[in-house]
Amino acid sequence: MTLTELRYIVTLAQEQHFGRAADRCYVSQPTLSIAVKKLEDELGVALFERTKSRVHPTPLGEQIVKQANLVLEQTATIKDMADAGKDQLSSPLSVGAIFTIGPYLLPQFIPHLQKLANKMPLYVEDGYTHTLRKKLRNGELDVIIVALPFNEPDVVTQALYDEPFVVLMPHDHPLAAKTEIDPTEIGSQQLLLLGEGHCFRDQVLTTCPNIHQTEDNNSNVRTAAEGSSLETLRHMVASGLGITILPESAATSSIYSSNVLVTRPFMVPAPMRTVALAWRASFPRHKAIDALRKSIQIARTALQ
Repeated sequence: MTLTELRYIVTLAQEQHFGRAADRCYVSQPTLSIAVKKLEDELGVALFERTKSRVHPTPLGEQIVKQANLVLEQTATIKDMADAGKDQLSSPLSVGAIFTIGPYLLPQFIPHLQKLANKMPLYVEDGYTHTLRKKLRNGELDVIIVALPFNEPDVVTQALYDEPFVVLMPHDHPLAAKTEIDPTEIGSQQLLLLGEGHCFRDQVLTTCPNIHQTEDNNSNVRTAAEGSSLETLRHMVASGLGITILPESAATSSIYSSNVLVTRPFMVPAPMRTVALAWRASFPRHKAIDALRKSIQIARTALQ
């Protein structure tokens, strides 16, 4: 039994699909399948039930996966302790960011981080909040960039900045004639939102209560396909399917000209989110966290 095998079964339990689990573990599907079967043979029990459509843990498998998660978390703590004795700005730093932040923030701050810590290798990935949370817990990621609130035992969070939301619409939409948008006006529009699982969707529904009511009535809120992105919403708006709400950073990054799409701010107080860093309380490389935070602050200042 190895830590690699434990990581395989934890990931497989999360993904419930050999192909997706193999992708997350950066191995081929046969490699992962053989390793899982080897562990099952060693333990003498079946950890997973396999069907054509999905793979899911057996009742005993769920207990073993839960214990494997604890082992991986303890392993991450041991690695953190070892890292404390190393040069904090020379070891690799693994950074995760949620889908609605990563594509827009990472290209802005990475050049500044490379200047501040030019000997520190950087690994980055984006994902859903719940996926990044698990990877942070088991040590696959050192620090993640998320939107508050983010509550997790033994995890430190630090707010970075507030980011307002804006409305994206076709240039000839009636609301485009306004200089700012009253949130109460959104409820009567054909509104496009991200699918379930995206925290930005939840933030929009929370900060614009009238939208939440409209969605409950199932009248004019349209959800993009599962796994969609803010860029998918942008293309849908450009196709005339409705309007959408974006974080300000995403609104400034567009392949469409102003004679196709326009953005309008909300009236003050505008709906917004707070972007923050989160890392394990046991993570000892405070200088690496400081360099990351400073690079993001420099990037944000340059954009203002």
